[in-house]
Amino acid sequence: MAKKQAAEMTILVNGEMYVWKLQRQPRWSNDSKGWEGMAIAVRHQEGQREAVIEFPPGKLPAYGALLKAAQIDQKVVARSIQSAIDAGWDPMSRGKTVNIVVDATGA
Repeated sequence: MAKKQAAEMTILVNGEMYVWKLQRQPRWSNDSKGWEGMAIAVRHQEGQREAVIEFPPGKLPAYGALLKAAQIDQKVVARSIQSAIDAGWDPMSRGKTVNIVVDATGA
């Protein structure tokens, strides 16, 4: 059975359109980290280079319910994209995916 692709959503940040999706659900990691937070994958609508923005583990969903992209606050997503750009991510360049860690508010 094929794995379902995550739904892509669009968001406007500083007059530019970005496409993002939920890359990783909050989960338990068997290594020394313990709980890992969610991660979103972001790219410019016309660009190729992707950034994976990682959030700290927050409140876990009740009874193992899965987080949906529509449940994520758009302001937090916009703030995290701006933080990634401020950290040096150039969405219009080519190259490897960039991993960026932000706090729970996206800063």
